[in-house]
Amino acid sequence: MLKYTKVSSKMASLLKASSNVFRSEKLPFLSRGKTRQDILPKRAAFRLVPIALSLSMSTGTVQHDQKSNSPDIAIPIMVNSCTGKMGKAIIKAADSAGLHIVPVSFGAEKESGQTVEMCGKEILVHGPSERESILVSVFQEYPNLVVVDFTVPATVNDNAELYCKVGVPFVLGTTGGDRDQLYKTVEESKIYAVISPQMGKQVVAFLAAMEIMAEQFPGAFSGYSLQVMESHQASKLDTSGTAKAVISCFQKLGVSFDIDQIQMIRDPEQQIEMVGVPEEHLPGHAFHLYHLTSPDQTVSFEFQHNVCGRSIYAEGTVDAVLFLAKKVKSKADKRIYDMIDVLREGSMR
Repeated sequence: MLKYTKVSSKMASLLKASSNVFRSEKLPFLSRGKTRQDILPKRAAFRLVPIALSLSMSTGTVQHDQKSNSPDIAIPIMVNSCTGKMGKAIIKAADSAGLHIVPVSFGAEKESGQTVEMCGKEILVHGPSERESILVSVFQEYPNLVVVDFTVPATVNDNAELYCKVGVPFVLGTTGGDRDQLYKTVEESKIYAVISPQMGKQVVAFLAAMEIMAEQFPGAFSGYSLQVMESHQASKLDTSGTAKAVISCFQKLGVSFDIDQIQMIRDPEQQIEMVGVPEEHLPGHAFHLYHLTSPDQTVSFEFQHNVCGRSIYAEGTVDAVLFLAKKVKSKADKRIYDMIDVLREGSMR
């Protein structure tokens, strides 16, 4: 939510407090009125703010079924970490879009040999020791293959090196790892890839708008202080890549802020009581709040986006696969893309 309003004395005192105070009070994080009313006087609650921009969604209603009219139904897609909730969501979205699900996936050593049944397919999981030989074999059988990687931060660089060595185009939504080395590896291999820490279409559009604002109005928020809170499921171990991208834009806009100042919330009890995450979405959500305050504390801005579920990311991933397959087929000069490239080309279904 973007707000432009006079700051109440209570808000002013809250902004001066340490991050520990945020953990003990209700946070202005979600669109639940009761949490925000604990912070702002009633007449300043979000419903009455003159200017507001918010992005809040539950992704369970996002559905596409384009099997009958998609020209890309022959694209084979290999989804690694298919035993995870994100992997399963991607398989479901890809099947709905008419893509061909390759019945092979990579997982942890303890998952090797497991079979995952999804969308009428039995997908065999292979452990790390088999990866290279299996990928070479699959790529020979499916020369138009696109690999999708939503694994864990610790495997980002090793996985990318494997895809580049074999020569397989890939879509990488996993955050973390050594990003400089990641891009260096892909650039040197000249493999086609979409690399993006954020696959949600609407969130990508918000990031694009932030980047435009930062480029065209550098220093617009000079002197402002920034507070950032992000809440994700407990299984997400690293700091949100989306939060890092938004903070980078604010830094270009003149705000001084270090990544280690981000307040990461991973405790389910805090997520329910402080953030307002619906209990049924504790296993999969992404709630972000960016609060800016003027030097004299008379003006504040808030940017907020809340996502429940995973289908928004799965749908965006399928769009990225379709986009990348077209780039490979056309032998485009550019090889490395992100979701903003996908968005700018109008490749969102």
